[in-house]
Amino acid sequence: MMTQLNLSILCQPDDNKSCGACCGLYNYADSSRLSLEKRLRLRTTLYHKIVKSPQYVETYAQAILANEDSAKRCELIYCCEYLGFLDKEEKRVGCLLHPQQNGGVDLRACSFYGEELCAGHTCPSHQFLTPLQTESLVIIIDDWYLYGLCLTDIDLVKSYFKLLSDRLGEELQPKIFDNSLLRQIALDFFQWKVLWPFRSEETNRLGKYYFDGSLYKISHIDYEMFGLKKSPLDAIFLSFCSAFNSAEEIALAENMVMSNMEHFILTYKCFF
Repeated sequence: MMTQLNLSILCQPDDNKSCGACCGLYNYADSSRLSLEKRLRLRTTLYHKIVKSPQYVETYAQAILANEDSAKRCELIYCCEYLGFLDKEEKRVGCLLHPQQNGGVDLRACSFYGEELCAGHTCPSHQFLTPLQTESLVIIIDDWYLYGLCLTDIDLVKSYFKLLSDRLGEELQPKIFDNSLLRQIALDFFQWKVLWPFRSEETNRLGKYYFDGSLYKISHIDYEMFGLKKSPLDAIFLSFCSAFNSAEEIALAENMVMSNMEHFILTYKCFF
């Protein structure tokens, strides 16, 4: 099922997906899949049409910056205009200036961050997610849009795998996700990152964060307003960008997550 993995650089782990979050991919006010697909597709087409040699990189950049919708969630996070699709199948996003995209010529010095920073940067997920967690996530998700959103949501990944491991009494090994049933159950959970029915649609929200110009704060769910104590699934709810209107909605949300975990555990015990 899986091509050879490269887990040292999580943004490009295999041929089936990648992550462009550090290039500001999800920082646009409209970061829906459809919007980003159109944006990346146009960039990729224009880049290969315009940039026949290094001297035309600036021409491309001016065309993109002049015509794209540049509205952002957070003004301090730069959205790189050189992020595009790396393959014809549009499975992987990445740097159009990278030498692998330009016959071995590295053009990243033209970018906002420059060649050295782009080449040497690794996101916090490399540090705070364990190798078992990252390898599991790479096996579970084969979709650039969802992969990037989940990979960079450290709380979501750690919370889900920890809750499952605690209930099973053992740490989950990536190889178990070669089982198509277990992989699908986990994928159903992570797909709530975009399909969660209680998800706030405010453009200034991204996971547990909300933004106000150059400032950002961590969101808060007011359980006391509904006569409830803080949910044990609070970190997951925040990662899903939740906005609840009643105690009944919170109860339903808890049941959805716990049912997913129970389904996973029962299936796991049938095979291991």
